[in-house]
Amino acid sequence: MGSLEGKVAFITGVARGQGQRHAVRLANEGADIIGIDLCGQVESVAYPMATSADLARTVELVEATGRRIVARQGDVRDVASVQKVLQEGLSELGRLDIVLANAGIMPMAGDEAKSAAAWHDAIDIMLSGVFHTLDATIPVLREQGQGGSIVITSSVAGLKSMIMDMDAYTPGMAGYHAAKHGVVGLMRMYARALGREQIRVNTVHPTGVLTPMIDNEAFAAFSEQHPTAVQANTNAMGIHVVEVDDVSSAVVYLASDAGRYVTGVCLPVDAGVMLQ
Repeated sequence: MGSLEGKVAFITGVARGQGQRHAVRLANEGADIIGIDLCGQVESVAYPMATSADLARTVELVEATGRRIVARQGDVRDVASVQKVLQEGLSELGRLDIVLANAGIMPMAGDEAKSAAAWHDAIDIMLSGVFHTLDATIPVLREQGQGGSIVITSSVAGLKSMIMDMDAYTPGMAGYHAAKHGVVGLMRMYARALGREQIRVNTVHPTGVLTPMIDNEAFAAFSEQHPTAVQANTNAMGIHVVEVDDVSSAVVYLASDAGRYVTGVCLPVDAGVMLQ
């Protein structure tokens, strides 16, 4: 029996990358999944984003574990869209125990990141989108009266700067930092307000993770043009990036009874970036 047997998790950004892997890992631990993903392109993002085919692949991978999944296209920038997908999942799966507010973009590289739209897209998806996700899910957890776990995907950029000079600055870079710092404030507020109801709220802060978000031509070109940005993320353990499973392991810990008394915590998965 897995550590999440009988639980149901709602995951945003579930079609690819960290969201997809979190869904599979939680399913392997016994959880059923409700998932949402835009499955479309945001103009300020220089790399190809997830597609409906990626979402279908997530469904296949979760179902291969023997667990159930309700996965739909939707937009975390629109609270009604989040609520619609959540309600469809609840209608089929019956309850909610875990919330992973994971949807994200990296509008830092390329000409696209230099527009004011890149700032707004970063804030809308990674800060307002998290608020919308929590605004939709917290009433369900509270009504059930059985506690729960909320995990928000932040970044080391939610704890420190990823750039060392203005040569690497873009509005998208600023929006990314602001959003990833902003969700820490949301986490702390909700963790304190919901603690007596046994609803735990935490953030995870990965360094670079080997997903299509950084494994792409635009980000490679950015890194080559701005070596100080790479230096800002030099870690103590001497590795370039972490694997998605490393982040998923942290998420499983925070979502399960192993972390039942852990709330209000910023958990780095950073190979020691924060030591530098």
